[in-house]
Amino acid sequence: MDSVDPATGVLLGLACGDALGRPVEFRSARQITEQHDTLTDMVGHGTHGKPAGTITDDTDLALCIARSLAEQASFDGEDIADRFAAWYDEGPFDVGLMTADAISEYQTGTSWRDAGREVWQRRAEGSNAGNGSIMRCAPHAIAFADDPDSLERVSKQSSAITHYDPRCQYGCVLLNHIIAGYLNGNDEPLTDAIERVEGEAPDELVETIRLVPDLVDEGQLQNTGYVIHTLQTSLYDALTADTAEEAIVASVNRGGDTDTLGAVTGALAGARFGADALPDRWLETLEYRDDLQLLAQALATTDVDATV
Repeated sequence: MDSVDPATGVLLGLACGDALGRPVEFRSARQITEQHDTLTDMVGHGTHGKPAGTITDDTDLALCIARSLAEQASFDGEDIADRFAAWYDEGPFDVGLMTADAISEYQTGTSWRDAGREVWQRRAEGSNAGNGSIMRCAPHAIAFADDPDSLERVSKQSSAITHYDPRCQYGCVLLNHIIAGYLNGNDEPLTDAIERVEGEAPDELVETIRLVPDLVDEGQLQNTGYVIHTLQTSLYDALTADTAEEAIVASVNRGGDTDTLGAVTGALAGARFGADALPDRWLETLEYRDDLQLLAQALATTDVDATV
């Protein structure tokens, strides 16, 4: 497997998981089983009523980040925020509440560094730590795979544009360190990633992720939009599967926030198994396939400046 293949796998895997999960978003595992037995193919209609292979905000926002990194050859938080705002103005069919509020705050003139914090400070516990930044953060792992200190910094700053909560910021850091570990040939990057954030990241996040995969009861994994639930469940599915397809299918068929579970699991599984492991029948249907491939290759082969 060449060095570009797993990087391409990250973005294609993210998008495949997103598109597979889109038509069953918000449905329970039982409802998915009743309609599809096990959902293994991209289907049309369903939630949001879109054609098979259609991506959601998960991939849209990851594309905003990837395009910014590739075109600016640097991490530019204001440029990323501008791209989020332009996307939002187009009226996407799917957008998270916290993301929408933070973009709106940015559009009133609040700095990209402060918009997410302003929104977070107004939110009550239970509605302030969603998975809307971990779903999109993977392009940073490709661009800064060889620079872990910069990867940590930009992961936090990028998350904070919309999701300021430390659980969200460090959720992105953990996820991106794991992805970068796979890109660098580490077959078991989870331990190293946890060690990097111990003592800094919120204890709940670290201790929950430390249970993966051997100390967690699969039956207790949750499919909500809470960042820690999503990260734990996606890590479990990506680390215990024998193939990328198995990992993504497992996450999506859990129901709930299926597009984001699929996207996060897909990014991890793509990094672990590579782009060649993703089913052709998915890739042939996938929206923005060519863009995702080209951006992944650009990020994997271009020096991106981490100065912010």
